[in-house]
Amino acid sequence: MTQSGIDTVHVDLGARSYDVRIGRGLVSGAGAEIAPFLHRKRVAIVTDDTVGAAHLGSLIDSLQAEGIEAVSLSLTPGEATKCWSQVTHVVEWLLDQKIERNDIVIAFGGGVIGDLVGFAASILRRGVRFVQIPTSLLAQVDSSVGGKTGINTRHGKNLVGAFHQPTCVLADIDVLGTLKPRDFLAGYGEVVKYGLLGDAAFFEWLEKNAPKAAAGDMEARQYAVRRSVEMKAGIVIRDETEQGDRALLNLGHTFCHALEAATGYSDRLLHGEGVAIGCVLAFELSSRLGLCSQEDPSRVRAHLKEMGMKTDLADIQGDLPSAEVLLDLMGQDKKVVDGQLRFILARGIGDAFVSKDVPKDAVLSVLKDALA
Repeated sequence: MTQSGIDTVHVDLGARSYDVRIGRGLVSGAGAEIAPFLHRKRVAIVTDDTVGAAHLGSLIDSLQAEGIEAVSLSLTPGEATKCWSQVTHVVEWLLDQKIERNDIVIAFGGGVIGDLVGFAASILRRGVRFVQIPTSLLAQVDSSVGGKTGINTRHGKNLVGAFHQPTCVLADIDVLGTLKPRDFLAGYGEVVKYGLLGDAAFFEWLEKNAPKAAAGDMEARQYAVRRSVEMKAGIVIRDETEQGDRALLNLGHTFCHALEAATGYSDRLLHGEGVAIGCVLAFELSSRLGLCSQEDPSRVRAHLKEMGMKTDLADIQGDLPSAEVLLDLMGQDKKVVDGQLRFILARGIGDAFVSKDVPKDAVLSVLKDALA
């Protein structure tokens, strides 16, 4: 549904249903969007220093225009913030602000802030409502939708968390203009994933239009975000807590999470960059297993290269561990069931499926060749 240039995607989960609003000016109009959900005209905002410096003033102005009082907390940007100590920090701060169960907490930032604040909201008073205002492309198309929240531990990524659906999501296309090119392209790794896993026509659209979106074309950006959200919403509606179909959203992620652990969750490899490399490796593995043609991984790699993205392990700066160590890191992945690795494989572009019996020697072979 489109209204005055704003697209609305409804996530139909019964009593936990909500809308994802996508378009321009949603930060400066956030007060009017959020006001109907408030029991009292007061909110708590958690952001990070980078987003806060660029956009917090505009958000607070929009809330004050609706008579809504706002308090805010700003955290250090980066994946390292998704940790136990920061959950404690956020929860204690929210309690200091006397946030009640009927109040709303706003997660204002990229995927790190959304995951962390959503998790804090899920455990505060056994569940406080929260609104996602995602400011990165990756968060707009992926992490802000679907209710997955969580933090990292020394054992791996997102191993502690909860399913806690937001009250609404406001994806403002305008704020993407303040992203560094590398961060925009990292988010694109999650966009292209949707075409690869279930919509060949969308992948073809991206081959033609994604360069325009990267260059700043607002119409292309809004369509790319909307279509990605539509696909994610459709999968979440069918499988909210990842018992089946929702695992498809992890295309490329089993490889990605091992690479992120190997690079210490650092700026050496951003999450979306790892997803892009992981998608290439997943298609390479699928091809070697005879599931898809050899042209498919080549086509995926060619498109990502045209976008100026990382596509191979050699594109990651610094040394990487051996193929055996990377395979061992995959064993900590959340998608391990009964000790068996689950991979998302593909019969072709737009036709992914969950496989529970991938031979480890085939994975090892792909990794060894990728490291060579």
